Amino acid sequence: MAGIAPVTNAPADRVGELQPKNYTGPLMTVTLLFFMWGFITCMNDILIPKLKDVFTLQHWQAMLIQTAFFGAYFFISLIYFIFSITKGDPIMKIGYKNGIIIGLLVSAVGCLLFIPAANLTSYSFFLGALFVLASGITVLQIAANPYVAILGTPEGASSRMNLTQALNSLGTTIAPILGGYLIFEEAQSLAAPNADSVKMPYLGLAGALLVIAAIIRISKLPHVTGEGKVVADAGALKYRHLVLGIICIFAYVGGEVSIGSNLISYFELPQIAGLAESEAKYYLAFFWGGAMIGRFFGAVSLSQSGTRSSKLAIIAGISVVTFLTIYSLYDLNLAMITLGLIALNLLVFFLGRSIPSRTLGLFSAAVIGLLLLTMFAEGQVAMWSVVAIGLFNSIMFPTIFTLAIDGLGRHTSQGSSLLVMAIVGGAIVPPLQGYIADITDNLQFSFLIPLICYVYILFYGFWGSKRVEI
Repeated sequence: MAGIAPVTNAPADRVGELQPKNYTGPLMTVTLLFFMWGFITCMNDILIPKLKDVFTLQHWQAMLIQTAFFGAYFFISLIYFIFSITKGDPIMKIGYKNGIIIGLLVSAVGCLLFIPAANLTSYSFFLGALFVLASGITVLQIAANPYVAILGTPEGASSRMNLTQALNSLGTTIAPILGGYLIFEEAQSLAAPNADSVKMPYLGLAGALLVIAAIIRISKLPHVTGEGKVVADAGALKYRHLVLGIICIFAYVGGEVSIGSNLISYFELPQIAGLAESEAKYYLAFFWGGAMIGRFFGAVSLSQSGTRSSKLAIIAGISVVTFLTIYSLYDLNLAMITLGLIALNLLVFFLGRSIPSRTLGLFSAAVIGLLLLTMFAEGQVAMWSVVAIGLFNSIMFPTIFTLAIDGLGRHTSQGSSLLVMAIVGGAIVPPLQGYIADITDNLQFSFLIPLICYVYILFYGFWGSKRVEI
């Protein structure tokens, strides 16, 4: 391996970027994608306990839902990467807009496959449908994430990514409540457990994806410099911060998905809360809702525009709206707990001083502390510790992604495919945690697996994200 040298701001770094302009309209259009794939991804957390009951599965078998879903990220991204180094980058050839439309259409087909899967009562068919669905989302991730990052000035990339990911988290917040109602509540009227209750939600998702594809088709999205030009090489791998970022995305997605996949089962534990599935879904929504709020904070805090006082005013406004919303929907006690967690989150943001890498490191340190409480505490302390992880997960994916593709120039979409490939962590880590839970008969202890993931994220935030070329 060659010695490591600092990356320079050569003109080539500007390839694949847009000149400064107001791209609010296109950004709002692309944001629809983030909402939808957030909703779809979180529906897996509802499917796991549902299909576990229908097919009488063990923990590790139920986690194959995540393996099928996130396994698609790996295989489709691997195919994409191999194609890009032999034939040239596909997205740069067909354009980001067409790549997004293809991803939406494939995802819609995957959703429609849930209907025959339910009719046949076949777990393997469900896994296949999930693989197709996630294949489409993989293409969306490869195209949309770097597109948002370059849809404006490089300095504002982390802020834009956090904003769009906040809408992603809105989808993950709504999914447990709406999806949980449709899948759990409607199923209670059935004489015996079956998978029929999953048909309507996924049919609706297919329709929504097709509508968004039509909207994207007629929308005027700006072209990116370099679209239509194809260079066959593996140039993205010469950047150390990208290579380490690939591992970091693996660790983050694996840790986050593993935690989310086990939350309902965790809340059912008698020493934690002893909740029924129909009740636990609301706390799952709190977990993902925290990620949404945190990402809104990240979009404001990491923005390069606006004064400090204006940022504080916006953050205060978001906090007040959150408090009033939870108070009106639930009660004062939950609203006060939420406000306390938000205060802790903002303290860590303050310590991060609007520096993305530093903020990432501090947030991972906070999650490590919360996971230790999740593993060894009981009752309300344990329950709210794991819920609070969602709030601190908030800025991680968009921040890791933008740090990892920083300065890649014409290799941006190729680097993006490698980062999306690393989302396979969501396929590997959850079954591993499920296996640990099975062999130890201790679900709490199994959170050791995501804990290890966040230790690596801490390393990347403070040290591994420094922009250097191999």
